[in-house]
Amino acid sequence: MFVLTADQRGSRQGPDRVGSALQLLGRVVPKPLRGFERTAGDEVQGVLDQAGQCIDALQALVATGHWSVGVGVGPVEQPLPAVTRAGRGPAFTAARRAVEAAKDRHHHAALLGEGLTPQAALAVEDADTVLALALAVALRWSEEAREAVDLVARGATQTDAARELGVTRQAVGQRLGAALWRPQSRAVEVVVHLLHDADRRRDSPPSIVSGGG
Repeated sequence: MFVLTADQRGSRQGPDRVGSALQLLGRVVPKPLRGFERTAGDEVQGVLDQAGQCIDALQALVATGHWSVGVGVGPVEQPLPAVTRAGRGPAFTAARRAVEAAKDRHHHAALLGEGLTPQAALAVEDADTVLALALAVALRWSEEAREAVDLVARGATQTDAARELGVTRQAVGQRLGAALWRPQSRAVEVVVHLLHDADRRRDSPPSIVSGGG
């Protein structure tokens, strides 16, 4: 299971951005396991069961430049409550540690595991390293490069992207090349694969035991 926690950067100097973040996440991940919601102050949290959705959400938030994002990987207490903020378990604890770690990183993101097998814990560590490289590349993209990357990532051909952007196909290719789009996107795929593997190898989730009569 994946718990994503995001904390707004510089919230004391700027407007509350939780509403816009929730709208963004609703477009990127329309059906999370438990919905993204404000959990405290300027913090947002959601629960996901798909690694790809988790990394899509993380990248979308980091790209805005307004959020530190932590992802906790591990089991959660079952049954999972209807609302995210009521959830408990190792993945939630790891997400809290991860978002704090993210605040001290240049790319403002961190992946941490808890309650995992040794192999799964190592997979999360590897994913965190590869993610740092992928985000470091993405944070250097120009606005023009990001526009081209976004279109192609959504399935447009370079010809379609050129038509949409009003430039030549060669110009789109140059933008993608300068952005190192292919190796960057491949790195993201590796992150997703590693997180999926870690989630598959996690320990059995703890259960909430009801008191007997």
